[in-house]
Amino acid sequence: MQKSFGKFKTGVSAAAVLVALFGVYGFRKLQALAADPTGPKDCRAAEDIGEQGKIDLDKVRAIAPLPGVKWSQLGGSINDASCLNRTEIYGVVEAHSVDDIARTLAFARDNKLPITTAGVRHSMGGQAFRKGGIVLDMRAFNRITLNEAARSVTVQPGATWHDIQIALHPRFAVRAMQSTDIFSVGGSISVNAHGMDHQAGALARSIKAMKVMLADGSIRTVSPTENTELFNLVVGGYGLFGVIVEAELDIADNTVYQTGRRVLDYKAFPALFSGEIENDTNIGLMYGHLSTAPSSFLQEMLLYTYTKADGSDFAIEALGEVSSTKLRRLTINLSKQGPFFQELKWLSEKHIEHRMESCTVTRAQAIASGEACLVSRNNPMHDSVPYLRNALPDETDILHEYFIPRKNFVAFVDGMRKIMLANNTNLLNASVRVVHKEDNFLTYSPEPAFSLVLYINQPADDEGNRRMKKTTEELIDLTIANEGRFFLPYQLYYSREQLKKSYPQIDDFFAAKRKYDPAGLFTNTMYQKYAS
Repeated sequence: MQKSFGKFKTGVSAAAVLVALFGVYGFRKLQALAADPTGPKDCRAAEDIGEQGKIDLDKVRAIAPLPGVKWSQLGGSINDASCLNRTEIYGVVEAHSVDDIARTLAFARDNKLPITTAGVRHSMGGQAFRKGGIVLDMRAFNRITLNEAARSVTVQPGATWHDIQIALHPRFAVRAMQSTDIFSVGGSISVNAHGMDHQAGALARSIKAMKVMLADGSIRTVSPTENTELFNLVVGGYGLFGVIVEAELDIADNTVYQTGRRVLDYKAFPALFSGEIENDTNIGLMYGHLSTAPSSFLQEMLLYTYTKADGSDFAIEALGEVSSTKLRRLTINLSKQGPFFQELKWLSEKHIEHRMESCTVTRAQAIASGEACLVSRNNPMHDSVPYLRNALPDETDILHEYFIPRKNFVAFVDGMRKIMLANNTNLLNASVRVVHKEDNFLTYSPEPAFSLVLYINQPADDEGNRRMKKTTEELIDLTIANEGRFFLPYQLYYSREQLKKSYPQIDDFFAAKRKYDPAGLFTNTMYQKYAS
């Protein structure tokens, strides 16, 4: 399971480099802030699980491991990208085939073990595992088949958007995906992810059909027109209704865009979007960043647009990986250190970053030298954000996302500013994107909305968790007051009452879950906490 990241393009800041050269924090400190991670971060010591979290390993060993599949782990624990949710499990099975999945489900049924499916585990509330359960690791189940005539791509759920883009480039591009490419297709479907294309809507709109294995081992084909109820439950269903074994997705042309950016007051954004952007079909991608600098906190906004470029004489480069990873990581981690560096980062994004932008498309014949940077559709989303991973042991970065009816955008931002300041929240990034009315069962957007994606740094100790819980509860109350909904793939700090107010259909969702999976085979920590 994953969750969707906000667009977090942190530029190479010349000002930050100068600060580093002057040794504001000293060489060793700067080295630590820029250092590559040594592995997945785990913020909880093994003893922190406590006896309540332990499972009986003798019971695990008493059940013979299922032969014929690859157990990458038997017993032990697992965590997610938050690094705060270490949980003891029965074990992890690597899925390489449909038969692997069917045999693992049968094993779980026979031994009355719960099962979850997992990709890169970027959801942050235990959505990809639960205590004592089997985790079906889908990452090796990742075949990609391009169907040029049908203008679609058929993928297995472990395929990442990174690999899909490479398979499609340079002629085709993904129609709908998150704004970064690290996530698996199965995880993205399970949260109904959305991204930078404000016209395409969420991922559900580009799914032509899926094959889903149910709890009894049978496989159903589901689509917007076939087995529609199950389709709408699986999309945004957090893996609770079955295992996605294949998905056919619409694809788009790899259109060439001119990049654009402007600085505006956040209050001007809703009218600008409805009056200028929403109906301009030439603008293919867009997103906004709200200021995280103390002097203009959540008041200034940088709006990024990608507008179709005229002509056909384009030479499109191969997709490249992110450069200057250590410098980008240093810039981000310096911004965690206080107001001076937060101002510096925002000034860099406003005045420096766009001057260092990589233009990945050229014309056969040069035209006016003042032409904006040209990129292909695949380029802005081909970012595996390695600079967001770090080796800092006592902190973690947490995602939130809130979907606010467009008429209430300004009121929500004003309320969010008060909450952030009152709680001294270390907000690293605040992205604004566009979502349409979505019709999946557990929809986060029953009407057109603006999505606010927050990336927040916190200490990974009890006090840091307490403050994050308080901030989360207040932001959810604010969301409900503004007729919005909060995204569910994140920390489980919300109450059952808040869940019901934000998602009035939640009891019907749980009832449908019991209908399709009466024995409760598919589960996760989120379901375990709220369905009971």
